[in-house]
Amino acid sequence: MSKVHLLPEDVISKIAAGEVIERPASAVKELIENALDANTTSLKIHLKEAGKTLIHIKDTGSGIDKEDLENIFLRHATSKISSINDLDKIDSLGFRGEALYSIAAIADVTLKSKTPGQDSGWEIQMRSGKKISFKPAALPNGTELEIRELFFNTPARRKFLKSNTTELNQCLNVIIPYALFHYHCRFLVTHEGKTLLDLNPHATVTERMAAILNLNREDLIEKQYHAKESNIAIKAVLGNINIKRPQRDLQFIFINGRPVQNKGISFHLNQVYQLIFPKGHFPAFAVFIEMPPQDLDVNIHPTKREVKIKNEYQLTSILREMCEHALMTQGQAKQAISPQSSAISESVIQKAIKNDTEKTFETTPAPEFLEDTHAPASSEPYAYPHADAQAQIQEHLFSVEDQNLQSKLSRARFLGSFINKFLIFEFDKSLFVVDQHAAQERIAYEAFIRQMDKGKIEVQELLSPITLKLTPQEKVAFERSKDKLEELGLSSSFFDDETLAIHSYPILLKNPEPAMRHLLSGENISHCDHETIARRACRSSVMAGDFLNKEKAEYQRDQLIKCKDPFTCPHGRPTVIEMSEKFLDKQFLRT
Repeated sequence: MSKVHLLPEDVISKIAAGEVIERPASAVKELIENALDANTTSLKIHLKEAGKTLIHIKDTGSGIDKEDLENIFLRHATSKISSINDLDKIDSLGFRGEALYSIAAIADVTLKSKTPGQDSGWEIQMRSGKKISFKPAALPNGTELEIRELFFNTPARRKFLKSNTTELNQCLNVIIPYALFHYHCRFLVTHEGKTLLDLNPHATVTERMAAILNLNREDLIEKQYHAKESNIAIKAVLGNINIKRPQRDLQFIFINGRPVQNKGISFHLNQVYQLIFPKGHFPAFAVFIEMPPQDLDVNIHPTKREVKIKNEYQLTSILREMCEHALMTQGQAKQAISPQSSAISESVIQKAIKNDTEKTFETTPAPEFLEDTHAPASSEPYAYPHADAQAQIQEHLFSVEDQNLQSKLSRARFLGSFINKFLIFEFDKSLFVVDQHAAQERIAYEAFIRQMDKGKIEVQELLSPITLKLTPQEKVAFERSKDKLEELGLSSSFFDDETLAIHSYPILLKNPEPAMRHLLSGENISHCDHETIARRACRSSVMAGDFLNKEKAEYQRDQLIKCKDPFTCPHGRPTVIEMSEKFLDKQFLRT
């Protein structure tokens, strides 16, 4: 008896749907793209249970004709392309005709639509890929789509969905980039009746970025260049050096209006800021690249996040120079960035774009905007300059974890502070360099754990609250964590829909604003142990750039020596480096 047989059509459709629609955010993405392709000026999105039980989207776009409604749920039914040649010049967000077919196969779907030329709209209902009804409907011009009980007929897939908080964050990760780029369009996003995002049309993308991220307009630097001969335009909106994030959640890259992840662009822009920022802090930026569609291949993956682009190496070089040029006006950045690299002109861009050597890279983006935020620096596909030389020096620089360190360091004489980042001590023909931020992190980390274990956290009450503007994702994180934050001494409440007022904070944390942001990023702190909470909270300890005089430097040294594990920070970096006379002699070729 034959073991090979053709699968039934309903099984095929469910398998195919699972490849396109992985979670509620996947459905939200496809529907937003359809609405924007229809030139909507207003987009309202309402979710229940993070989209698991309801996704309701209403737009004011061009609508769908009655004749097309019955075909729109067929697989590969699309108005965006008609021949293979169209794949080389795709200028719409959606084009395959798989989204509605896939959604209808795994959910209850009701679609209403009206075009300006119709007297009334029409409504079609689908369930498990089959038409249930088709009838007239009263509605204004545009399209309204309701998806209920996503994955109701594929329980195995529904079982693997994450918590409502996680799935809601994934939906926001999808929505926010589109809301940023399409600044002329109104976006309203609600969840369980609560408003998460309410954006009226803006005049510029910079104004929209400031509104979404709750930044001041002056916090953003705008740079743009156009290489006329190559028909490539680049615009960058860069956060200034005061905007430091605990993760890469405010970094956006767009190519021809499509949000993508590109490790090359991300790496080079982050590397410029790393000359200024403390370790573990990341900038905010949005990059907009317009290029001929034939130079961009988006038809290689269902999510359309993975793309192939020509001249990626040249583009990243240009963007790096643009970023350096922008930050040269930013005080501290002047010292960190070489002025020789700040000059950029259209001729430089044209020369780079027209370089004879073309390189094509395939990007390997994370599935969602937040999921690549904790990757170690070594995961980047590029090497830092002079990496070999740094490695050779590192062989001779060793973390002083021997039993004599505490005795030697306690008797060491303080020589001074270097660039308000490193404390220099001297004892017995050796120099000891203390990373003041790493050391203070270790001190605060162990002290905070002791206080949490005892249930007695020392708290500073504030006469006037500290206000903190939250992103939509941070608002969601606060709602799920507010009880735990209260236990930690971070008493806070909403001042308005977007502003958090901090009324008290643990004295050990020093800087409540960055501490709160670190605690609201990543895993829900309600499920974390004391070590994890302390590790995240204490990143806001004394930072590089804070001046410590002799008295404060020696006090920090003494506190560090008393720690259980004084020679690494909570994140594994060394706190102290010893350079012996022998090592220094060798560097100067004296031996």
